[in-house]
Amino acid sequence: QVQLVESGGGLVQAGGSLRLSCTASGFSFSFATMGWYRRSPGKQRELVATISSFNGRSTNYADSVKGRFTISRDNAKNTMYLQMNTLKPEDTAVYFCNVARQDGVLPATWGQGTQVTVSS
Repeated sequence: QVQLVESGGGLVQAGGSLRLSCTASGFSFSFATMGWYRRSPGKQRELVATISSFNGRSTNYADSVKGRFTISRDNAKNTMYLQMNTLKPEDTAVYFCNVARQDGVLPATWGQGTQVTVSS
């Protein structure tokens, strides 16, 4: 079955950096367009970054994180990363990884996520 394990979150001061990791299993990871999502209290889950399948040559970012976050993948390890720099308090959220469908339909199975808290 599909399993997604996120890690790397924590508490950081504004302006700091964190690197999130996501290890996937139970599906053909290298064939999948993948994404990082986040959910803040009282808000819906937001897609913040995507990376194309195979070589990951194509990436896209939400305007709110563009220029600060970098998504990457290592297909040999079935792992995806999110380098987050110049963090802001509004980046505080639980971060999740999952496939990113073109039709925008959210997957049914999710990992536990990793909490990122940015203090001002």
